[in-house]
Amino acid sequence: MTHRMVAALLALVGLLISVYLWLWKVGAIGVLACGDGGCETVQLSKYGDFLGVPVAFWGLLAYGGMLASALLGLQPRWQMRREPTLGLLVLSGAGVLFSAYLTYLEAAVIHAWCRWCVVSAVLVTVIFLAALIGWRTLARGTAPDEPAG
Repeated sequence: MTHRMVAALLALVGLLISVYLWLWKVGAIGVLACGDGGCETVQLSKYGDFLGVPVAFWGLLAYGGMLASALLGLQPRWQMRREPTLGLLVLSGAGVLFSAYLTYLEAAVIHAWCRWCVVSAVLVTVIFLAALIGWRTLARGTAPDEPAG
């Protein structure tokens, strides 16, 4: 289940980034390492919150869900089941759409780039692609790490 291992690793990285950004946003840590100040500009903009909650916290929830789904799918009794991969597809697909919206806001409205946000967008896109490959493999009915016959 290579796609689930890749997704689990990348979701863990995304989770750590989200926790870091969220802790900064709520004032638990004092310095945001970003380099040029773009992260602070983005985080403190009116778009730094969604539905009254910091965007980083939504990322924390999404990456936590992706990590849980990927780890569940690595368990022996779940390895050939599609549900964990479907969970990855749904969560990462929503993440790709939301990241595209946020990236648009950074470029066209805020005029500042948060490097952490860009990394997160790349991570969720790669998770989505891995889940899509895994879904197609499972749909063919082949063992996940075997080449199709």
